[in-house]
Amino acid sequence: MSTRVWINGQLFDKYEAKVSVYDHGFLYGDGVFEGIRIYAGKVFKHKEHIDRLYESAKAIALTIPLTPEQVMQAVEETVAANKKVDGYIRLIVSRGAGSLGLDPRKCEPNVIVIVDDISIYPKELYENGLEIITSSYMRNHPNVVSPRVKSMNYLNNILAKMEAIRANCLEAIMLNHKGEVAECTADNLFIVRHGVLKTPPTDAGILEGITRNLVIDLAKEANIPFTEATLTRHDVYIADEVFLTGTAAEVIAVTKIDGRTIGSGKQGPITKQLRELFTASIRG
Repeated sequence: MSTRVWINGQLFDKYEAKVSVYDHGFLYGDGVFEGIRIYAGKVFKHKEHIDRLYESAKAIALTIPLTPEQVMQAVEETVAANKKVDGYIRLIVSRGAGSLGLDPRKCEPNVIVIVDDISIYPKELYENGLEIITSSYMRNHPNVVSPRVKSMNYLNNILAKMEAIRANCLEAIMLNHKGEVAECTADNLFIVRHGVLKTPPTDAGILEGITRNLVIDLAKEANIPFTEATLTRHDVYIADEVFLTGTAAEVIAVTKIDGRTIGSGKQGPITKQLRELFTASIRG
C-alpha cells in the first residue's frame, strides 16, 4: 500500500502530495513541525506534541488554521489511512504560499501530516553506544530564533550533523553562545556523575524534548537523583555515563566523545535502567 499524506483536509498518494514552490516553508524555512512516534497503533504523547506545536507557532506569529483537536484528528486519520502500527509522524505547519519577498501577510498556512517509517541509529548501537563529537557549529542564539521553537529551519543542526558524519560519527554535541553544552543535532543530552542524573536546562538553548521530559519523570519515579545543571565539555568528558534522548532516537548511550571513552566504554547501569523504563512506558 502506498503511503498517504494529509494536506489541508485531503489525503494524497505520497507521489501526488504537493505544495507550491512559493510556500514560505520551502523558500525561507518559515514554519514549525513535530516528529511523533506511533507505538502499537497509538500516537505516543500526542497531546504534548500538539501543545508544543502550537507554542512554536505562537512564538513565530504563525496562526494554525485548525484547532488542536482538529489537528489531532488529522493525525489519527492519517495513521489509520496508512494502517501504521509502529512508525513515525511528521506534522508540519508552513507559512504557506505567498510572494517571493519575506512579507508573510498574503500567505495561507499549510497543514501537512506524513506517516512513515524512520530509523535513526542501527540496532547494535543501542547495546554498544554511540561515538559522537562536539560540533564547531553553535546552537541558535536565543535572541535570534529561540531553540525552543521547533522550526523548519534546521540549517545549523544539519551543518553540525554533516560535521559529525565527516568524523565518522552519527551525532554531534552543539554548544550555546556561552560555550556551554546545549544539546545534540536531533537529541537532548544527559550525563550521570556519581549517581546523579543531569541535563542542561531550557535556558541553555535547548528544545524541551518530549522524550527528555518523560525520562526526567521516569528517573524521579525510580528515585534516581536528578538535577538540571549547566554543563561544560569537561563535565561531559568526565561523566560516568552519557546518553541521548529523542522521539526518533528514544534512549541511547554514548560511549565515546571527541575520542574520549565515557565511563567504562559501555552502556551504563542508569542508562540501561532508564531505557528499560522507557520501553515499558511505551508498551503501557
